[in-house]
Amino acid sequence: MLGRVRVAAWQAPLLETGSMAALGLIQHQIERCESEGVTVLCCPEAILGGLADSVDDPLAFAIPLDRLESVLAPLSSDTVTVIVGFTEAAAANRLYNAAAVFQRGAVTGVYRKQHPAINRSVYEAGSAAPVFRAGALVFGVIICNDSNFDEPARSMAAAGAQVMFVPTNNALPPSRGGAGLVGLARDADVALAAGNGMWVVRADVSGRNGPLESRGSSGIVAPGGTVVATASASGELVVAEIALAAN
Repeated sequence: MLGRVRVAAWQAPLLETGSMAALGLIQHQIERCESEGVTVLCCPEAILGGLADSVDDPLAFAIPLDRLESVLAPLSSDTVTVIVGFTEAAAANRLYNAAAVFQRGAVTGVYRKQHPAINRSVYEAGSAAPVFRAGALVFGVIICNDSNFDEPARSMAAAGAQVMFVPTNNALPPSRGGAGLVGLARDADVALAAGNGMWVVRADVSGRNGPLESRGSSGIVAPGGTVVATASASGELVVAEIALAAN
C-alpha cells in the first residue's frame, strides 16, 4: 500500500448561466479542503459559466486554453488539486465541455467530454482519455453523460487510474429531471466502480435557477460498488479517505 489520501466532491449551488461567481465559492471549498487534508477536490461540470447548450451566446463565457491559468489563478493551493468544469473556446469557434486539472497555480491537464449530450449539443466531442497525478494518486476525469458508457473509463482504469472524478451538471427543466435523475446517476457510479475496480467521485449542482432545477447527485462510491458518502444539500462537501495500492 502506498498510503492514504482524502478526496472530495463539492455539491455546488445552481448559479445563473454565464455567472463566474463560482470562483469565489470554490476558493472557500479549497480552504476547507486544506484544513481537512483533502488532496483532490472535484467541482461540478461547467461550474464556470454554466452549460453552453442553454444560452444564445456561449462564446461570451467560454474560456480559451491560453487564458485558463489566469482565470483559475485565485484557486491556487500548495496542497489541493482542484478539478474545474468550464466551456472551452477552441479554434474556429468550436466549443468543448471540458474540465481542467489545476495544481499549484498551473493547468496540468484538460479533459474534453466525449459524449456531450444524449440528443444534440453545441459542444464538439472530445476523444482523448488521459490520466492525471496528484502525488501518488493516479486518477481519471470523465464528465456527466460519459459515465453511461464503458469508454473512456475503461481505458483510464487500464492506464492505472484508481479514482474516477465525474464533474456533473444535472440542471434540467423539472419535467425532464427530478429525483429520478439522482438514482440514475448513482446507479451509473456503482456500475462504474464495480466494473473497473475504482473509486468514483461525482460532483453535481443542486437547487433551482430560472427554468432549471437539479436535485444533486454528488457522492462517492468505493471500488466494490458500495456508496460511502452522498450530499443532501447545496454547498455540501462530501469527503472520503482512500487507500492507495501499487499499480
